[in-house]
Amino acid sequence: LHLQKRNNMVQSTRQPANGFVAATRRVYNPLGFSKGYNFVLFFVFFGALMGFTLARLQYLNFDTFCKGAAPGECFNYQKGHEKAGIIIHLAGILSAGFLACFQFVPVIRHKILLFHRISGYIILLLSLVGTAGAFMIARNAFGGGLEVQAGVGLLGIMFIVSLALAYVNIKRLQIEQHRAWMLRAWFYAGSIITLRLIQFSCAAIISTIGTYYAARPCDQVAYMVDDSNRTIELYPDCAAYFSGSNPGQQTIVHADLLNATSAAEAGAAASLPFGMALWLALAIHAMGIELYLRLTPVEAERLRNVSYKRQLEAGMKPAGRAGVTADRVGDSEKSQPNSKSP
Repeated sequence: LHLQKRNNMVQSTRQPANGFVAATRRVYNPLGFSKGYNFVLFFVFFGALMGFTLARLQYLNFDTFCKGAAPGECFNYQKGHEKAGIIIHLAGILSAGFLACFQFVPVIRHKILLFHRISGYIILLLSLVGTAGAFMIARNAFGGGLEVQAGVGLLGIMFIVSLALAYVNIKRLQIEQHRAWMLRAWFYAGSIITLRLIQFSCAAIISTIGTYYAARPCDQVAYMVDDSNRTIELYPDCAAYFSGSNPGQQTIVHADLLNATSAAEAGAAASLPFGMALWLALAIHAMGIELYLRLTPVEAERLRNVSYKRQLEAGMKPAGRAGVTADRVGDSEKSQPNSKSP
């Protein structure tokens, strides 16, 4: 966040293999990308994050959010800390996600450094706010099962810890570790997109199978059906709720999104796979980003040598590993800087 303004962009010196490569270089080189595969990965993953964020900016209006949410999802967000939680979660994380996409464009990092710094601080603050909001709504989000609460908690902790380590490392001019932890943070956060794909695919599958059921509180079921007589007809157990003899009465709801007889069935089908989808998506993204980092050691080594030079100039000790590195806090061999590296 406080690097000196220097041009460290690496341009490819290899001759293009064909006209297509030459044409694509004219697209990604001005953005600061030196390798085509990096631009493709950026376009796919951060393009998806940008698209997801822009599509959901309309949800900053609470009424619009409730109209687009899964059936019954807004029941618990009508008042109290959960309403505040969903509002600050959406406001914080959508804004942070939008700005984060620009942080990974090389030309912005190198040519518009002040924007990169200021935006970085804003993103950190917005991410903290957005994650706090997620924790506030976790108890009842998509059924509020223990697997959902644990998954939301783990994702939030992984996201915030990664951002914190990225911040600490850039303050110590440990650039390669800043890169790694920022990539981890936003790939963890991006698992919400994969989560949605898995969630609604599974909702369709379990609806086709037709043998999945979920326990739901009658007050939420009544909110979704919006007709007390119809609710009692479909869910006789809820008579105790309407009579007042058991305000906490629950009933069994068939999970069916494709041929739902009530909004409650569609809501059950949408929420039942959420916990599983959350854990699976997070695992996929966590493994994916580690694979990418392991497959790009040359870039990490280049940035480590840049870090060494910057730390040496700033008087930081030990130069080359002044941040949080494996050879400083662990038992890795001490890094040997390459003075010929850019």
